[in-house]
Amino acid sequence: MITLLARIFIREDDKPEKVRLAYGTLCGIVGILLNVLLFTGKFIAGTISKSIAITADAFNNLSDAGSSIVTLLGFKLGAAKPDPEHPFGHGRMEYVSGLVVAAVILIMAVELIQDSIRKILHPEATECSVLIIVILLISIAVKLYMTFYNRRVAKKINSAAMRATAMDSLSDSITTSVVLITTLIAEFTSVNIDGYCGVAVGLFILYGGINAAKETLNPLLGQPPEEEFVKEIEHLVLEEKMIIGIHDLVVHDYGPGRLMVSLHAEVPAEMNILVIHDMIDNVEMKLKRELNCEAVIHMDPVITGSKELTGIKETVTGILKDIDEVITMHDFRMVQGPTHTNLIFDVVIPFGYRSSDEAVLKELEHQVKEKLGEQYHIVVNVDKNYVK
Repeated sequence: MITLLARIFIREDDKPEKVRLAYGTLCGIVGILLNVLLFTGKFIAGTISKSIAITADAFNNLSDAGSSIVTLLGFKLGAAKPDPEHPFGHGRMEYVSGLVVAAVILIMAVELIQDSIRKILHPEATECSVLIIVILLISIAVKLYMTFYNRRVAKKINSAAMRATAMDSLSDSITTSVVLITTLIAEFTSVNIDGYCGVAVGLFILYGGINAAKETLNPLLGQPPEEEFVKEIEHLVLEEKMIIGIHDLVVHDYGPGRLMVSLHAEVPAEMNILVIHDMIDNVEMKLKRELNCEAVIHMDPVITGSKELTGIKETVTGILKDIDEVITMHDFRMVQGPTHTNLIFDVVIPFGYRSSDEAVLKELEHQVKEKLGEQYHIVVNVDKNYVK
């Protein structure tokens, strides 16, 4: 159904942001309609059967309709153009909407657990009929379909809010399956586990809500870029032969399709600065064209003609690899004096590294003096790795 509606209402050759908004709007409207229908059917079934699990599941679908409205608003607000107060656009509103959806899921889970505990303490007989079973089976099928199309669209437009909605739909299908099994057990064995089933369902929904909250909260707080995206940047930048290496890569996420990338590119100090500047401009434009991101590249001149400097740099690089291969360095310089020589550079140590920065630098200094001589002193600035 979504594929058919997309063919009718969405122009795939339109601008990426318009296509994205169209898909978000379409999925939001379909989600609202389907969830309202499911709420109506389950509420009728819950009223007839006197089942707390079915009634709670019905109101869960009603909250899903509200979540679809929030998601729809998130896409609409996120597509708004930049303004003086928000120069980077409003793309993060989509993450906010996903977080609201996750919050609704968590609230419904807690309420369902509370109602189910009351049902355990004060059990009530439930009833079953063919109509109730049919309604529950249809609900399971619809929710599985919603999981399928929400996941597919989320992958197509890279939407955290849609992924949260897909997770919610999958949780609902499992929830309704458990409710159906409980209803059948009560009908054929006279064992009433309706309340216990409600608690189990509530805990499952709670788990799904926590995961959905993490996925939407992380980009708001500032998470590291995906490893695949980092490799694409490295590949595109290092395709330019004049660039020796890159470091200090930072990716700022202002919402889907709104990425700001900054990095330092090491270039030969002996080359003409105008030639290098022109090359850097071309690389920035290539990143924008290939990865749809705004890139700013800082030029770091590196002396490549000194054999002495190159040899000492290779020795220090080897020492760092001996300590741990995940530790790297950049911006290596050497300042010679009458009594000693300063080796000045930056060391990149990952977050959460097993040893303290001080311990790493102490070991580095010890090995430098051991392999190069007592006259060599290290002047080191410690960076933290911003990527995975």
